[in-house]
Amino acid sequence: MSETEKVPPPDGGVRAWSVMVASFLCNGVIFGLINSYSVVYVELQRRLTEAGVEDASSKASLVGSLTIGTTFFLSPVAGILTDKIGIRVTTFIGGLLAALGLFAASFSYEKVTSLYLTYGVLFGVGSSLAYTPSLVILGHYFQRYMGVVNGFVTAGSSTFTMLMPYLIDALLTNYGLGVCLRCLSLFMCFIMLSSLLFKPITADETQVKKKEFKSLINKSIWMNRRYVYWAVIIPMALFGYFVPYVHMVKFVEDNFPGHDGKNLVFCIGVTSGLGRLIFGRIADYPRINRVYLQQLSFFLIGSVTMLMVVCPSFRLLIVCVLTMGLFDGCFISLLGPIAFDLCGHAGAGQAIGFLLGFCSIPLTIGPPIAGLIYDHTKSYSIPFFLAGIPPILGAALLFLVSCSTSRNADEAKTRIQDGCDAATSQLIHHSAMKNGKKTPSTASLPLFVPVYSIPLSASYSVCHNSLPRHFQLFNRASHSLNSECELLYDKTSASYTEL
Repeated sequence: MSETEKVPPPDGGVRAWSVMVASFLCNGVIFGLINSYSVVYVELQRRLTEAGVEDASSKASLVGSLTIGTTFFLSPVAGILTDKIGIRVTTFIGGLLAALGLFAASFSYEKVTSLYLTYGVLFGVGSSLAYTPSLVILGHYFQRYMGVVNGFVTAGSSTFTMLMPYLIDALLTNYGLGVCLRCLSLFMCFIMLSSLLFKPITADETQVKKKEFKSLINKSIWMNRRYVYWAVIIPMALFGYFVPYVHMVKFVEDNFPGHDGKNLVFCIGVTSGLGRLIFGRIADYPRINRVYLQQLSFFLIGSVTMLMVVCPSFRLLIVCVLTMGLFDGCFISLLGPIAFDLCGHAGAGQAIGFLLGFCSIPLTIGPPIAGLIYDHTKSYSIPFFLAGIPPILGAALLFLVSCSTSRNADEAKTRIQDGCDAATSQLIHHSAMKNGKKTPSTASLPLFVPVYSIPLSASYSVCHNSLPRHFQLFNRASHSLNSECELLYDKTSASYTEL
């Protein structure tokens, strides 16, 4: 049975909450380790320097860059595999590759070129294959609480980022780099265990026919104008997004001597986690537009990045950093829900995957460009000011997503009208036969007519069930169409006595 055919999400229950916790662990283990690479970097850089390796700092930092770059760059592949072989299998393979990468790195850390392949590429590939499906699975179990669940899950990376550095430092101090990497590889086993819970809820076999993938790439998402705008604008906005995170410590050293910049990074992690929970809950309210929330987060992130260079005191800088972390959490927690809003269950996997793949480019090249400008100017004023422009520009361009209508939505509306027209005709005929009256011509009747004593909910149910299964599983993007149908029913409800 195809995993693309789903029954409505249960929005609760032991199984659903277990999936949420498992996804939380996947996100936490993956990004907790990736974000804590600076601790491993210090030890690796020291060992390479003692071994007489040239450019030890640059080569040691490249290991971590390969990890984060590979994780995001291969997200489209993860999305395709999620559709092709399933969420559970893709996640399990990802956890296995990540564990093998770290385990192999524990025996080859003396050779930095080997670390490029093991810690950088292999661990990155595994992380990518595990991360994307861990977000996709949430849409199969939650709809009403989609925002708050995504907020909780993505807060896992913030939680583990605050804890992992202390664990890694303790392992390095007491046992060395080799044992540390072996222990970290065991953490990847949590991903494999979590994947066992990632089974989408499928409809009964008697209700669903097997469906084969005609191609690897889901072409329907690229025919969705709103998704295309979103997938192009988000990476554009991220060119300056990651600059403060990378250069924060050095920025504090230059502008506020005597203060520890690492504390600000910790503050970002704390408020980012809170932001994911808070805005995830806000995004679940029916009248809240999630794209507008993402626009707000980009605008404030860009503005705060610019304000950092003119902060007269360290206390005001802390306020800016806390604000940045809060709305960073808002942006991150909405990626999954918006993908489901725009593309539905069937397209969400590749929608998230391709978006993250596009984001890998600005996230990778943004900080080095800022560092290059700093090398020439010896000041972070220009780099931070320029870094604030792309998020603000992206916030403005995202209005295209809210203002445009996707081709899929137009087609869905047409199918709804056709189906309701047919259902209305059936209802009129049935009621006329029951009362011994001649069946009136449907051409002279409104499109939606509640007939005689048949309640609105019943007539809507017949109309709704006459549509193909695909159009019964609406996402938030099509709720407005349902409201329109009900409004038209209300306007014509008084006319049934004339039939």
